[in-house]
Amino acid sequence: MYVRPAAAAAAAFLGFALTLLGGTASYAATGPGSAAGPLGLGGPVVYAHRGASAYAPENTLAAVDLAMRLGFDWVENDVQRTRDGELVVIHDDTLARTTNVEQLFPDRKPWKVKDFTAAEIARLDAGGWFGEEYAGASVPTLRQYLDRVQRNRQRLLLEIKKPELYPGIEEQTLRVLGEAGWLDPRHVAQRLVVQSFSADSVRIVHGLRPDLVTAFLGTPPVADLPRYAEFTDRINPWHTTITADWVAAVHGLLGAHGRAMEVDTWIVDDAATARKVQEMGVDGIITNAPDVVREAVGGF
Repeated sequence: MYVRPAAAAAAAFLGFALTLLGGTASYAATGPGSAAGPLGLGGPVVYAHRGASAYAPENTLAAVDLAMRLGFDWVENDVQRTRDGELVVIHDDTLARTTNVEQLFPDRKPWKVKDFTAAEIARLDAGGWFGEEYAGASVPTLRQYLDRVQRNRQRLLLEIKKPELYPGIEEQTLRVLGEAGWLDPRHVAQRLVVQSFSADSVRIVHGLRPDLVTAFLGTPPVADLPRYAEFTDRINPWHTTITADWVAAVHGLLGAHGRAMEVDTWIVDDAATARKVQEMGVDGIITNAPDVVREAVGGF
């Protein structure tokens, strides 16, 4: 359930106070998936899903900035492609849910991202649906998003969305990451993870850039996990589909980089579920409400 402006303001104040006390918490991690929290505190890594999307419109720069103010380094985003080849940050393959596209382009149903140019998408309001204070927020291009995350000194869990709709999107995404300075050794080692629901897409990314940390979104049967370990480092499942034994089975395998595989689960927005998956042994929790999860599990 979305929490509106009053909750966002309170959360922002909390994040500011935490920043004064100790800086941005998860920046003390030694690398992607590190479970060593700030000042030696344990707890899963907390990822702000589409930014702090319980409090600001998802996948916008405002949501990224709010995650920063709340004290979270790791943000998650979704990448798709426009008709004229621009990569943009949006979750749905249609523009209808999170923009005013139906008002601006009433005759373009079903309003698919791939059927609009970057210039047309740039005209859309991607914040007004969430709250008047966010009216006028835009759908960012991937380059705009990367520049903002970089400016905020954050880290990125980047999802290639529905790659079957966008042939070659893996190569293009890597090209934009490179142009934006995100494929240097420090970013690759500590600040970037690429994931997808498509095993083929994850495999392509691993083949093109074997140094990158990758993740597969889903819950493969235990018997199939060794196949995934050949080309990925993490298995990131929906929280309702896992058990402690399944998590242990993932941890028992070495991933593509020769380290124990990790599990980051989604989408967990309440304290009870956060504590439940923590007890299962997950390494990270992907959440719309990162402050709620952090308070519940002591994550960072």
